Amino acid sequence: MDQDTLPKRPANYVPLTPVSFLERSARIYPTRIAVVHGDRQYSYAVFRERCRRLAAALSRLGVGSGDTVAIIAPNIPEMLEAHYAVPMLGAVLCTINTRLDGKGVGFILGHSGARVLLADSEWAGVVGDALAGLIVPPRVIRIADSEAKEGALFGEAEYETLVGNADPDFVPPGITDEWQAIGVSYTSGTTGDPKGVVIHHRGAYLNACANALLVGLSPRSVYLWTLPMFHCNGWTYTWAVTLAGGTHVCLRRVEAGAIFEAIAARGVTHLCGAPIVLNMLVHAGRGAHKTPEHPVKVVTGGAAPPSSVIAGMEALGFEVSHLYGLTESYGPATVCVWQPELDRMTLDEKAAFMSRQGVPHPMLEDAIILDRESGAPVPADGRTLGELALRGNTIMKGYLNNERANEAAFAGGWFHTGDLGVMHPDGYVEIKDRSKDIVISGGENISTLEVEEVLYRHPAVLEAAVVARPDEKWGEVPHAFVTPVEGEAGRVTDAALIAWCRERLAHFKCPRYVTFGPLPKTATGKVQKHELRRSLTGG
Repeated sequence: MDQDTLPKRPANYVPLTPVSFLERSARIYPTRIAVVHGDRQYSYAVFRERCRRLAAALSRLGVGSGDTVAIIAPNIPEMLEAHYAVPMLGAVLCTINTRLDGKGVGFILGHSGARVLLADSEWAGVVGDALAGLIVPPRVIRIADSEAKEGALFGEAEYETLVGNADPDFVPPGITDEWQAIGVSYTSGTTGDPKGVVIHHRGAYLNACANALLVGLSPRSVYLWTLPMFHCNGWTYTWAVTLAGGTHVCLRRVEAGAIFEAIAARGVTHLCGAPIVLNMLVHAGRGAHKTPEHPVKVVTGGAAPPSSVIAGMEALGFEVSHLYGLTESYGPATVCVWQPELDRMTLDEKAAFMSRQGVPHPMLEDAIILDRESGAPVPADGRTLGELALRGNTIMKGYLNNERANEAAFAGGWFHTGDLGVMHPDGYVEIKDRSKDIVISGGENISTLEVEEVLYRHPAVLEAAVVARPDEKWGEVPHAFVTPVEGEAGRVTDAALIAWCRERLAHFKCPRYVTFGPLPKTATGKVQKHELRRSLTGG
């Protein structure tokens, strides 16, 4: 027998799963506070018991290995508990964007084949609209959070009652294969119908480890939930904080006052969010709130924050790091790792450096820029444009029931992000454009094609194109360029078209601005969106 034929044994091989983080912390830190939500707080021992009870309750409802359990809820303990209870059963967790309308939620429930839906009472109306369009609706469990606005009674049971009556000694079956799906998250990408991004236990485990290492999570860490848990499973911090034995501080609504209050009252050490959250804190913190007594580490993704926001955050006692990722990469994939010599940079130089998406995080194998025609790596000169491609164990399994998209995404042995960028001589990547014209508003992706399709349905619209417009608050917002049909010029208004879209789309997807006139086109008739973007920025 040689070294390559030695078998795997129970003693030397255990499938990687982030569920093990909860088991470990409950064993080592049973009395340490694990979860805080307003006046509620409970220890790691109680956290594990509640998750096992939820798993037992879901099992009684018929949920088993491979089944999908969906949840629509803000950053409350029940959302966190679902991230452990569902995987304990070998089932698949589907977290739903709370900003979607009933149609969008209904599509996700149907496409994912969700058997059970855990739904916060504040979203009763959205859930009702979603279920009305389904032939086989899931069983619905209502979450009645004490901080929720009043919502209608719905569902066959209430969450707390279900968990309270479940078996605390339930032994969940777990998984036998770390490649098994742990979650499916939906991203609009560049098409009207969202894609279901399937992730596995191994990737969730490793990405959580990377995040804990990158930001220095420890048992002393207090993490404030300003990043939606529905977004890439909270960038896997739902599992990373538990791995470290830190404290999760839940926050139902992301408001500046509540954030500063939590920092002061709970001793928050870490938080994440889109640049809009940073901007909100800077403007609210000028003389209105006390500077934190200790440094608070902030991780932001999406568009790089402007220098004024970085300066404002530093003045308020925050340390800002910038990263890049996608739903397909479990959230964070690259990080703009700080170098010691950067401390001598001016603020503008720091901001320019932080605009880079950086280098692979510790658990990602590689991130390179590929020539879009040859597929070869581009020169690391900071100028040659190509497509950012990723490879490693923290890349999705694939898109659910979409083999055509999978073939394109994984062509050539890399995951193709669709983002265009350059490679700097120091090995840091920097995104320069989005090849698929996604608008990233407040950290959420908006498909321009989806918005354009709705605009084209308006009887007064001949042609329409939507691009990203820079916005001080949201980072980007949709800006529509419209050519009216003959006879409608001067009669159709921007307000009318925006109202039209708001009746047919989730409101955050709707254009904030409309410009009328002919659209610039190539000789073949393709709209030149780069010209439209240039008209907004003057660049």
